[in-house]
Amino acid sequence: MKTDMDLYTDYLLSSFGPTTATGLSKMLDKAVSHADVIRFLSQVESGSKALWEQVKPFVRSAEKELDKQESGFLVIDDSIIEKAYSDENGLVTVHYDHSKAST
Repeated sequence: MKTDMDLYTDYLLSSFGPTTATGLSKMLDKAVSHADVIRFLSQVESGSKALWEQVKPFVRSAEKELDKQESGFLVIDDSIIEKAYSDENGLVTVHYDHSKAST
């Protein structure tokens, strides 16, 4: 059975437009309410430690596979590169730039 986090990440990955708590509720024929989604999101831990706990099993598995080979790289990159002159489209949109405190 899928966990709440699996359900939420599947929703984010499968959406082609803006994602909202109301949108998730609507997609599930209101089996999960908007309030349930908000409550879930308010309880989710975030930050570097929480991210590491989520990805650690996958990283360790990849490391074991790399140990079997003569050489290789494991690259984890969560950066967002500014593209100030890109046009918005269905896949690309403006994001909040924390380094400049603007969009």
